[in-house]
Amino acid sequence: MKTAIKFICALSILFVAAFFTACDPGTEKDPNPLADSLAGDNQNLKGQLSEKEAAVQEFISAFNEIQSNLNDIKEKEKIVSSSTQGGDVKSKEDQIKEDIQAIYELMAKNKSRLSSLNKKLKTANTKIQGLEQMIATLEAQLNEKDVQIGELTNKIEQLNIELSNLTVNYESLEQENEVKTEKLNLAYYVIGTSKELKEKGIVTKEGGFVGIGKTTNIKKDFNRDYFTKIDISQTSVIPIGAKKIKILSSHPSNSYKLIGEKPVEKIEISNAEDFWSVSKYLVIVVE
Repeated sequence: MKTAIKFICALSILFVAAFFTACDPGTEKDPNPLADSLAGDNQNLKGQLSEKEAAVQEFISAFNEIQSNLNDIKEKEKIVSSSTQGGDVKSKEDQIKEDIQAIYELMAKNKSRLSSLNKKLKTANTKIQGLEQMIATLEAQLNEKDVQIGELTNKIEQLNIELSNLTVNYESLEQENEVKTEKLNLAYYVIGTSKELKEKGIVTKEGGFVGIGKTTNIKKDFNRDYFTKIDISQTSVIPIGAKKIKILSSHPSNSYKLIGEKPVEKIEISNAEDFWSVSKYLVIVVE
C-alpha cells in the first residue's frame, strides 16, 4: 500500500513539473504583433532622431561660419574707417582697397553659404522647428550688412578712391562661389551586379586560385560614364532594392545605415559631409 502511495505521489510530481514546463513562457515565445509593431516604430523614431541630429549639427556649423565671417567683416570695417579719417588717405589707398576686397569676399561666402542652407532646408526630409527663423535672421543680418558696406564704399569713393572694379569683383565672387559650391556638392553613384560592373569597366576581379576566391575591387581608371550624378546637399537616400549588397568605395560607417533586410531597401546618409569625404564616387555591388 505504501509503495502504491509513493508511486502515485511521484507521478503527481512529474505531472505538475511537466505542466509548469509546458506553461513556461521562456520555452516558446508566442507571436506578438503589437510588440513587433512598437519595436518597428521605435527603430523608425531612432532613425528620424539621428537624421535630425545630423541636420542640426550641419546647420549649426554653417551658422557659426557665417557669424565668424560677420565678426571679421566688422573688424575690417573698423580698420577701413580709421584709415579714412584724417591724414594722407592716398598713401593708404592700396590697403583700403585690400580691406574692402576682403569684406566683399567674406560677404560673398556668407551669401553662398546661406543660399545652400535655404536649398537644404526646402528639400529636408524632416522639419526642424526654429531653423526657418534662424535662417531668416541671418538673411536680415546680411541685408543690413550690405547696406552698411554700401554706405562705407560711398564714403571711400568721396575721397576719390576708385572702387568700381572691386564692386564688379564682388558680384562675380558671388557667382564664382555659387559655381564652386555646386561643384563641391556633386557626387556620383552606380549600382549593379559584379558581372555588370565588370563589363562596364568599373570593377575588376583579382587574386584567388584557378578562378576561385577572387575579390572584386574598383579599377584604378574606372569608367565614369555609367554613374548617376547627384547633389549631396539634397540627396540623403539612395534606393537599392536588392537581397544583398556590398559597398566597394570608401565611406565612414558611422555616416550612413542600410534600411531593410532581404531586400536592402535603401542607403540612408545621416552625415553627407563625412560620407562623401573620402570618395565622391559610390560603387554598390548587388546580388
